[in-house]
Amino acid sequence: MSGKGKGGRGDKKSTSSSSKAGLQFPVGRIGRFLKKGKYASRVGAGAPVYMAAVLDLCAEILELAGNAARDNKKSRIVPRHLTLAVKNDEELNKLLGGVTIASGGVLPNIHAVLLPKKTVTK
Repeated sequence: MSGKGKGGRGDKKSTSSSSKAGLQFPVGRIGRFLKKGKYASRVGAGAPVYMAAVLDLCAEILELAGNAARDNKKSRIVPRHLTLAVKNDEELNKLLGGVTIASGGVLPNIHAVLLPKKTVTK
């Protein structure tokens, strides 16, 4: 044994940085665009990952808001739909709990005490 080479570890399939980070948006492509766009003289390794994560979060919010708009039979997303999407999702509500969306309104909620009492008829 000469001690050179990989020692028969086998060939590993390369994994993308998007799949390593668990994101849908392409981290490598975003990094390439950041470098080619001359936004800064140097681009760190974490910058495209962070930007892809932000885009991923925006896409999720817009998807939920689009579903809320479709439920209300509308073709456009308005701030009300964004509010409904954020407040009805547990993780997004925790993340954006202290955020006020202008013209968003509130979740429809009537306290159980205020509802009319059920009367039993004999």
